Amino acid sequence: MSESATPLPPGRRVIIITGHYGSGKTEFAVSLAMALASGERGYPGLALIDLDIANPYFRSRERRSLLEGAGVAVYGSLYREEITAELPALGAAARAPLEDPGCLTLIDAGGNDSGALVLNQFGKYFRADITAVLAVVNANRPETSSAEGAVSHIEAIEAATGLRVEYVVNNCHLLRETTADTVRRGHELCERVCGATGRALLCDCYPAPLLRPEELSELGGRLFPLGMYMRESWQ
Repeated sequence: MSESATPLPPGRRVIIITGHYGSGKTEFAVSLAMALASGERGYPGLALIDLDIANPYFRSRERRSLLEGAGVAVYGSLYREEITAELPALGAAARAPLEDPGCLTLIDAGGNDSGALVLNQFGKYFRADITAVLAVVNANRPETSSAEGAVSHIEAIEAATGLRVEYVVNNCHLLRETTADTVRRGHELCERVCGATGRALLCDCYPAPLLRPEELSELGGRLFPLGMYMRESWQ
């Protein structure tokens, strides 16, 4: 994958994005959807299913207008408007993109192992040949600040869902205080996690408004720019 390429596991059309609360999982999901909407993806359809129905903050469906304007179909709460944001309800239509072989589908899953349990009701769609599970890891979150903590988190998600996490996404950030060294620190942690578990590092995220890819050139061709869609002015 080159610097400008969009990070997608090869040959998969259902991409499940997991991660601890505060990892930046939803920012990654929305940024990935927006990048795919304007680039090559290999499928005529593109959808984002928001299954993070327990967390009232930073939900990808809050950017429904932005995403749909870019050509991304958004599924989640059965209520089109977020007047009942706290109600853990999912519309039956959320299954539509999973049943469509021509649709590349991103799933923003719950923020930890208990949140990921919502995935189980869709389990029949997650065939191993079309599905990839990603774990977004932020080395600046207490729960995943060590390789041991990150591995424990991944194993908890796997135990809760019966799915195997194949890929790790480095999303180490400190909001507006993020520097190139912040990203490098996360890269080193994720490399240790991958080395210990046999997972693959899919990409290293960096905040595009704050850093240039040239500042991280030593990390190779796995850089992915985050668009900072979920926080006003990247708080």
